[in-house]
Amino acid sequence: MITVKDLNKDYITPHARIHALSNINLQIEKGDVFGIIGFSGAGKSTLIRCLNRLEEPDSGKIIIAGQDITAMNKQHLKLARRKIGMIFQQFNLLDAKNVFENVAFPLKVSGYPKNQIKHRVEEILDLVGLADKAKAYPLQLSGGQKQRVGIARALSNKPDVLLSDEATSALDPQTTYSILELLKDINAKLGLTIVLITHELDVLKHICNNMAVIEQGQIVEQGPVEKFFLNPESDTAKRFINILQGFQAKRVYKDGGGI
Repeated sequence: MITVKDLNKDYITPHARIHALSNINLQIEKGDVFGIIGFSGAGKSTLIRCLNRLEEPDSGKIIIAGQDITAMNKQHLKLARRKIGMIFQQFNLLDAKNVFENVAFPLKVSGYPKNQIKHRVEEILDLVGLADKAKAYPLQLSGGQKQRVGIARALSNKPDVLLSDEATSALDPQTTYSILELLKDINAKLGLTIVLITHELDVLKHICNNMAVIEQGQIVEQGPVEKFFLNPESDTAKRFINILQGFQAKRVYKDGGGI
């Protein structure tokens, strides 16, 4: 479904050239839930935003469903983006519009048939468990409900690919679990390919089948999630596992009364 070939992205500052992405190569299969993990500043967000050209790569290719995204002009890219949904960490909802209007907005922009919008929005809200919140406004919703609206909006144009930019990092653990369960359900029901970036190991373990580790703008390790936890190879992977084991050891010590 997604092929990334020799992708590069630099940022120019008054003092230096920053290599955000260097020779990124990835293969993501159709229907997979693929995770990309790395520490802050590693290039995770830049990579996922290059997949739909919210960030313009300097060189390389991104091929999604057989189409070269990097070679498209603005008009063709606009059409292609309808099949690439994106969920953001900060929800990015329109506060002046209710839930129904927020989900309907991308449909109206894309020229979806007016007589079918109501049915489509109701269908998606039912899928994400918000059928009873159609007339509510963002300020009346919890963080988890806002993210469900964001997911519904991302699904409105029936995408083939769903990109998740740290979609659960602003949520509490219980809400994170419910959102991950929703994404698993969407993946199973719709056969969507999901690509998510995260710095949370629980997210990888709970939902992802395959993953890649990004370090200083480079992919340093990739493969099944089980391999990451059982036999980490890169420095970043080992640091993540050591941090996780440290937290677990402290929890056992605390729960065991110091024993």
